[in-house]
Amino acid sequence: MQKNMRNRIRLRVILDSVVLVSAFITEDGLAAELLTRPAEGTDLYTAEEILQEVRRVLLEKDHLRKRFSYSDANVERFIEALRAKCIVIKSLPDLRVIERDPKDDMVIACAVVAQADYIVSRDLDLLDLKAYRGIQIVSPEDFIRRLRSDNF
Repeated sequence: MQKNMRNRIRLRVILDSVVLVSAFITEDGLAAELLTRPAEGTDLYTAEEILQEVRRVLLEKDHLRKRFSYSDANVERFIEALRAKCIVIKSLPDLRVIERDPKDDMVIACAVVAQADYIVSRDLDLLDLKAYRGIQIVSPEDFIRRLRSDNF
């Protein structure tokens, strides 16, 4: 059953870990804009597991650390800012949806618990799914385009 989002007062949106990492390393990019200036009437959701994945990628991926200059403290401040900005879901159901990359299942589970309207992602495994239980899975560019056109 497709949700009627026009009747919902606020959109519920999940930004996946790829988008969140992008928001951290490219402060003037589209992902950062989605995080720092979400659309009016939009609630951002995340889960502890997503936050831990963002932390792990930013702290452990040497290619990111070499290309972008940031400290461990910057990462920790970013994670805390996400906790303040987003509604954090503490417990996720065990879902098996993305066979190619089961780590992506936490994003789907977060969206299910949040009763999200959208997952915004750059992850091809998620984007290939296109939708799950009425939750639309779109790129940041598609999400902004839909918001601007008011075509939910």
